[in-house]
Amino acid sequence: MQLTNKVKEILSWYESDNPGTKTNLARILMTGRLAGTGRMVILPVDQGFEHGPARSFAPNPDAYDPHYHFQLAIDAGLNAYAAPLGPIEAGAATFAGCIPTILKMNSSNSLSTTKDQAVTASVSDALRLGCSAIGFTIYPGSEYQFEMIEELRQLAEEAKSVGLAVVVWSYPRGPMLDKVGETALDIAAYAAHIAALTGAHIIKVKPPTDAIFLDAAKKTYASYPVEVKDPAARIAHIVKACFNGRRLVVFSGGEAKGADALLDEVKAIHAGGGNGSIVGRNAFQRPKAEALKLLSDIIDVYKTAG
Repeated sequence: MQLTNKVKEILSWYESDNPGTKTNLARILMTGRLAGTGRMVILPVDQGFEHGPARSFAPNPDAYDPHYHFQLAIDAGLNAYAAPLGPIEAGAATFAGCIPTILKMNSSNSLSTTKDQAVTASVSDALRLGCSAIGFTIYPGSEYQFEMIEELRQLAEEAKSVGLAVVVWSYPRGPMLDKVGETALDIAAYAAHIAALTGAHIIKVKPPTDAIFLDAAKKTYASYPVEVKDPAARIAHIVKACFNGRRLVVFSGGEAKGADALLDEVKAIHAGGGNGSIVGRNAFQRPKAEALKLLSDIIDVYKTAG
């Protein structure tokens, strides 16, 4: 694997990491159609936990089969595939070495009323299955946010010690945040920064809206304004919150939407300096031919000069 100068630069940002962790980061960055560019498109399939099987897979019944998702990520030329323990175990032998995998270590479900997640896998599982990274969700703003961050600290320390990378889903949720607040620019930037502070190698957040939620933040943004109406400028603000771009940040595709709307988001992410997209339902809920076309179009955006 011959690293590009861009990937070498990115690896240099992670000054404390051992060669094993940097190798696994390089595997993710050097796989697929975006190999070597510093951009990524990742397929996450943890929605079965979050929403249940029918809500997740009934729109495209082929997606009930975990092998489908491995093959979709491979055929689309993606950088990595992220999933909980069961789906990765279900395809681990068939697809060994075919695509970097990220073992999602905690999950919630829609039968719960709490803003928390259960730890559902271990670092030893990730090693056994040949994963390149672990993934973990935190909910800044939740009543359980500190316990989640403490769980992440323990798992991230163990993962890094054995050469695995750490991907953090940072989704603001909790009693002080309404739906506007969860994706407001100041809250999204705060969540991304918290993920960087916890030691994440790759940070996953939702694309921010133009809202400013916290009263204290409104004063700061009034004094030091951001072009909140420009989606690319909002993305650039999130990138700045990730150690001024020294940590990789990717943005979720979110709820199912039209291809044009998703591609507009991707163009803003690319223009704002984000490192890529992590697209789940918008890919696997479509028929495979449509999903491959959409993912190809997303990759083509990221392959253009930024």
